[in-house]
Amino acid sequence: MTDVIIAGIGQTPVGEHWEISLRSLAVKAMLAAINDAGGLRPQALFVGNMLAPAVSRQAHLGDLLADFAGLTGIEAVLVEASGASGAAALRQGYLAVASGAVDTALIVGVEKVTDYVGPEVDAALATASDSDFEAVQGVTPAALAALLMRRYMYEFDVPPDGLAGFALTAHENAAGNPHAMFQKAISLEAYQQAEMISEPLNMLDVAPNADGAAAVLLTRSDLLPRAYAQPQVKIAGSALASDTLALHDRSDLLAFDAVRISVEQALRRAGLTREQVDFFEYHDAFSIYAALSLEASGFAARGQGWKMAQDGSISRTGSLPCATLGGLKARGNPGGASGVYQAVEAAIQLRGQAGTAQVANAKVGLIQSLGGPAATAVTHVLQTV
Repeated sequence: MTDVIIAGIGQTPVGEHWEISLRSLAVKAMLAAINDAGGLRPQALFVGNMLAPAVSRQAHLGDLLADFAGLTGIEAVLVEASGASGAAALRQGYLAVASGAVDTALIVGVEKVTDYVGPEVDAALATASDSDFEAVQGVTPAALAALLMRRYMYEFDVPPDGLAGFALTAHENAAGNPHAMFQKAISLEAYQQAEMISEPLNMLDVAPNADGAAAVLLTRSDLLPRAYAQPQVKIAGSALASDTLALHDRSDLLAFDAVRISVEQALRRAGLTREQVDFFEYHDAFSIYAALSLEASGFAARGQGWKMAQDGSISRTGSLPCATLGGLKARGNPGGASGVYQAVEAAIQLRGQAGTAQVANAKVGLIQSLGGPAATAVTHVLQTV
């Protein structure tokens, strides 16, 4: 089997795009990826989205976006896995190309949360949890994260600002990302003074919900255009794993088992070890998710993930750079599109095109997207060719 190459990438800035429709936002990223791939025409389109039926009152996104992009006739479907929707769509596109079912696949993640504001958006976001046993009680995603954070801080004697390093690192890195929502660093004092959202979770522990679209075009290495001039980046490994949807059904609240399984499988399929990973794009929708993901992924011992943010290990010059272009926290969290943004950003790093945000000598990147509190975990290994 020949390598599956990320031949084209495209993205829109993340932010509040009141002036543009969901379809127009998506097509901007799709056409940019096609252009970046030298004009390769996709044979299949996989769309990652979480909220469109509830917030934009629009389903059937596969056909809508194929139509609006001038791609009618191709296979086009929506893939939904809550916040991991884009990453799950990327996996489907990877499998389609790797199997030979199609020669080229376009993956786009798109989210539009600003079509509504207030309780309707909160209710839509809560659909990622167990409706019968969590959402119906008024439990929000932030409240679930706060429960995990409180338990984590209690069990491992974490100080009140022990998780601050995750937000500080993300914002520092986002200063080098022109597509990020927040492009400046924040101070520890700002974190300490931030308003509480759901104690102990404060405003700077939470990634801001935002609009955005990102796209990648995949093909096999032997099918690249003759004049293709971009540095080649391949998907070396891919895996998806699931856990219980409701937190109360888990035997260990602080063990992200789906993360552990997906990382182990993706690395094994890539033929690589954790020690060979040059940077990690984790799903930092909440600071506690970053700490638990580092531990479940095998980069930190149980209860020690937060210390990697304190001692600089996750900084751009640390032993494992993370959120290298701002992560969800500072780039912004475009819901179901976040996993495709991770793929675009990792490709930029591996191409050596990240400018002031560049991770030195980056050859292998690990990207990971979560649906809910790791009820779904999708992990991809990207590698230079």
